Order: sequence, then structure tokens, then C-alpha cells
Amino acid sequence: MSSIRLADLAQQLDAELHGDGDIAISGIASMQSATPGQITFLSNSRYREQLANVQASAVVLTEADLEWCKTAALVVKNPYLTYARMAQLLDTTPQPAQNIAPSAVIDPGAKLGNNVSIGANAVIESDVELGDDVVIGAGCFVGKRTRIGRGSRLWANVTIYHEIQIGQDCLIQSGTVIGADGFGYANDRGNWVKIPQLGTVIIGDRVEIGACTTIDRGALDNTLIGNGVIIDNQCQIAHNVVIGDNTAVAGGVIMAGSLKIGRYCMIGGASVINGHMEICDKVTVTGMGMVMRPITEPGVYSSGIPLQPNKTWRKTAALVMNIDDMSKRLKAIERKLGKDE
Repeated sequence: MSSIRLADLAQQLDAELHGDGDIAISGIASMQSATPGQITFLSNSRYREQLANVQASAVVLTEADLEWCKTAALVVKNPYLTYARMAQLLDTTPQPAQNIAPSAVIDPGAKLGNNVSIGANAVIESDVELGDDVVIGAGCFVGKRTRIGRGSRLWANVTIYHEIQIGQDCLIQSGTVIGADGFGYANDRGNWVKIPQLGTVIIGDRVEIGACTTIDRGALDNTLIGNGVIIDNQCQIAHNVVIGDNTAVAGGVIMAGSLKIGRYCMIGGASVINGHMEICDKVTVTGMGMVMRPITEPGVYSSGIPLQPNKTWRKTAALVMNIDDMSKRLKAIERKLGKDE
């Protein structure tokens, strides 16, 4: 989309228009960098004084901030949510592929829906089913008997192993690997014996997966990713993990095998979560959390020591290393005081 009338944009966003509806909007920018022809948004009233210097042609804001606005405005209840929807309308990101490239290798036994696009050097193996409007980027590999639902898109160099199921309207970024073997081995007197991973990965609808994330196939049962889940870059999701609907996982998270995470959870970046346990619905784990035990009550959970100056951290570390001795000495003092009483 090259540009859109502000009045038309207001109608599509269900926003209340203030000002000239014929203004042409060609893009979105922050309040600091926006120029004429662009639209910006104010999602936090603490920054309303910046409205006086905004160069954008229009601003998305709440009714409470309208009187400080010197330009045309779209009044909404939730400017940040409106920004997300507005960005979708004005998105200029190209498709991962258009049409079917001559260099794509497609097995004759694959079934392609209507309007499927497959990029250069992509490989589609036998008995694959691609739904209508599926887009497969350049260099992707889609293994045997895999199913990808309508409207899903894979960016370049995504690897989908055999017998994987991906739902409708999913988005998978470059470098991601879905369905590789889980880390399953038995030990025979010091030698590791590989256990073939016989399960698969089943991904629901409207799932988004960031770049270079890995989701392992199940050992016997399946790895399951629910509807509406969003997963950031460089995450490791081990075999037989189950993630409930609409859970969000930030970058660098590591999940051990046979973990079950509930619905509407938020897992902060670089968190590490133990396997063979369960986290209930509506749990938030803040960044770099180390989750070693089940969580049975909704809420916000944290662990770790925030960054400190090195000298302070060295003292903190020394105290932690000596905490057992300090505890013994404290108990001895308590016993002595108890006898004296």
C-alpha cells in the first residue's frame, strides 16, 4: 500500500477522526522521527509534552491526550493495540516468495493448494500437503508427509522435518528448524545409545516462530504448540514439550523435555525451564528466570540477582558462598540464647 486517506484509515481502525480526513498517510514512525505524510502514536500520557514538537501528519492517541495534540488525530481507547493493527494495514514487507520458482524441487506426490508460492531452491518432498495461499521461502526444506495449513508462510531457509503438522496462518522466520530429533539416549556402560524419536511436532493456528528457533519432535508422544502461541528468536524447545494457547516466549529461552506450559503464560527472555513438570495457566516468568519446580498458582515469578557493580557483586557472591556457615553460626547463637533464657 503506497498511501491511504486518514479518513479511510480511521474507518478501518474504528477510530474517531479529528482533523482533515483527506490527509494522505504513507507510513508510521515514532514521535521523535515522524515526518509529514506519516502517522505516529502516543501510548503513554507521560510523554504527551512531546506532542508539541511532533512533525507527523496525524497522531493516534486517547481522548485524555487529545487537547495537547496540534495535528490531526485518531482517538482510540488503546493506542498501542491500534498501532499494531495500523502497522498491519501499512505493512510493506514483501512475501517470502511469489509464484513457483523454476529451481524449486517439488516431488510429484506433493499436493499444492490454490495460489501457493515456492521460492528458489526450496525442496518439497513426497506426500507433503500445502494449503491454499501457503508461501514457502527460498531454500526451505519441507520433509515427507508434512502438512502446512492455509495462509502459513515460511521465510528463507526454514527446515521442516518429516510428518510435521503446521496449522493455518502461521509465520515461521528464517533459520528455524522444526522436527529435529529430541535429545534421547540410553547409557550402556558409558556408551550412549541413540533412541529414535518416533513422535512429531503439531503446531496450531496463528502461531509465530522467530528466527533460528528449534522445536524438537517427540520421543513417543508429540511436541505440541497451541493456537496463537508466539515464540521469539533462538529458543530451544525440547521433545514432548506442550505449550498452551496464546502463550508468549521471549528470545533465548530453553525448555527441557516433557515440560507442560499452560495457556496465556509469558516467559521472559533467556529463562531456563526444567523438564518433566507443569506450569499452570497465566504465569509470567521474568527474564533470566530459572524454573526448577512446578508452578501451580498464576502470578509473576522471578529469580536471579540483578546486575550490580563488580565490587558489590563480589561481596554478594562471597556472602552467598558462606551462607551455610553463617546459618550454622546463627543456629548456635539461637540455641545458646535459648539456654540462657
